[in-house]
Amino acid sequence: MERGLFMTIVVAGERKEYADGLTVEELIEAEKVEMPQYVTVTVNDTFLSNAERASRSLQEGDVVEFLYFMGGGTIPSLCATND
Repeated sequence: MERGLFMTIVVAGERKEYADGLTVEELIEAEKVEMPQYVTVTVNDTFLSNAERASRSLQEGDVVEFLYFMGGGTIPSLCATND
């Protein structure tokens, strides 16, 4: 590999090589992220808006995480009060 054509980034805890100038949106496609419309992306611990994905180019050493927020609930039997 020629220097300058590729960069090393960390994706979900794994070191990977990608072409220089790759955008976050392109990375989402390359990584085959499931349900990309629901994923939240951080780059170097900074949250990106969905609008930033197409324009945010990644750089050597960036750390990218894909996060899914799950809604929770309560178990009714544990929340019942004894009156």
